[in-house]
Amino acid sequence: MIKSNFGHLQINVNPQNLPFYKDLLGFLGWAVWYEEAGMLGVGNEQGGSLWFCGQTKPVDNDYDGVGMNHIGLAVSSPADVDQTVAFLQEHAVPALFETPRHRPEFSAGPEKDYYQVMFESPDRVLFEVVYTGPTVN
Repeated sequence: MIKSNFGHLQINVNPQNLPFYKDLLGFLGWAVWYEEAGMLGVGNEQGGSLWFCGQTKPVDNDYDGVGMNHIGLAVSSPADVDQTVAFLQEHAVPALFETPRHRPEFSAGPEKDYYQVMFESPDRVLFEVVYTGPTVN
């Protein structure tokens, strides 16, 4: 059997929004791997990468349509989610879907937590920053 793991995602975006992605992913601990006019590549410590490339067609993203719904980025603590909320507020990016909030229906048991914030990028790419792990009191 072949074994694989996450490698990369390419997300087509409006090139003028690349600074948003650079700031957001830098805040979340991703390193810039590649940057030029119209393209930004960022990577994490596990070797996964996200590539933001100038869009090829003048169409809007619809995360409720066919295709990718959202990008979920895991963090180490509920406080990291709260810090992300503060970052988003500083950048005038609203949280969506009544988040941040705990989602016990998504947790792996009674002593586990699923705490998330969801938001849209300027290109309507839906993101989730989420803590999953032991309940922290």
